[in-house]
Amino acid sequence: MQSSTAPVKTAMILAAGRGKRMAPLTDRTPKPLLKVGDKALIEYHLERLAAARFERVVINTAWLGAQIPETLGDGENYGVDIAYSHEREGGLETAGGIIQALPLLGEQPFAVINGDVWCDYPFEQLRLPAGNLGHLVLVDNPPQHPEGDFVLSEQQQVSPRKGSQRGLTFSGIGVYHPQLFENWPVDFIPLRDVLVPAMASQVISGEHYRGEWQDIGTPERLEALRGSLSSSF
Repeated sequence: MQSSTAPVKTAMILAAGRGKRMAPLTDRTPKPLLKVGDKALIEYHLERLAAARFERVVINTAWLGAQIPETLGDGENYGVDIAYSHEREGGLETAGGIIQALPLLGEQPFAVINGDVWCDYPFEQLRLPAGNLGHLVLVDNPPQHPEGDFVLSEQQQVSPRKGSQRGLTFSGIGVYHPQLFENWPVDFIPLRDVLVPAMASQVISGEHYRGEWQDIGTPERLEALRGSLSSSF
């Protein structure tokens, strides 16, 4: 599906979660600041977004949230302008965090990236196809999630996986129009709760990305990523 929209210039990195599965590593360090090599996970995102000519990055914070702006500052060291959306204790979940940050994200489509994924998707290709309110990057199902999340049609429209249907896994990377979140309150709301009703109206498109992607959700996966990167140098 071809897009008639301009390149996306604003991104949000979701960084507010507690990261309970990553304990005890996250007892004193927010998950996005865990190191892989000589950099924190979130720093790889920032550098790649800057290389893709994104101009503004909004980062939401909650668990140990003060550490993130203390570490990253205003973004000058990464070549982007960083703004922070500080959430209440316990956070607001994925969609709730986006909804609170809408005033910082502007009126044009913006990208959203989970802070705890590792992916070589070329961020400069992120677009919102014309006529849609959201566009999801889907990937092959990892061992820990063999059935996937969503189904991608030949027309590149996304729908929820049903029953024994085999789908693809949502990568945690997407592009959204602010209109998708209209009339939703600032509350504890998962992104799926916003996406699924919109899918019924066929305004959520997607693509199947076959490159490298990992969900760094446990200490074991973090160690595996560290090992794979160290062996590649």
